Amino acid sequence: MNDPMLTRFEGPSPVHEIAIDLVKRGLIVAPVLIAAGALLGGTSGAASVAYGLAIVLLNFWLSAATITFTSRISLALMMGGVLFGFLIRLAVIFGAVLLVKDAEWLNLVALGITIIITHLGLLAWELRHVSATLAYPGLKPKEAV
Repeated sequence: MNDPMLTRFEGPSPVHEIAIDLVKRGLIVAPVLIAAGALLGGTSGAASVAYGLAIVLLNFWLSAATITFTSRISLALMMGGVLFGFLIRLAVIFGAVLLVKDAEWLNLVALGITIIITHLGLLAWELRHVSATLAYPGLKPKEAV
């Protein structure tokens, strides 16, 4: 069978490797961002930033998990998973915000800024560490010391 849409991806997943690296970087900056939220918005600012970070990191991880899982079945399923997974993850983010929008501990501005800036900031930071070549798909190899 030579149908490219039924082809499946086998081997280690570069997407999973990148997502784990993104989550690690998010956890590295989390204390700084939460402290900034506390300085600017008190307890509600810190809690809102922490909640926003959790949403963003879960979003990145779910995205990679969807691609990794579906690519092992077929590339057609992966394409559908990417498209509909994006829409579902947007709905989950919307639902997560809607769920707590009236909570006393929530600073909605801090939450919104955290979700937007953290998504963009982590992606820009990770871009410096992605190889994007066929020789090294995924993260750039570590330099020999």
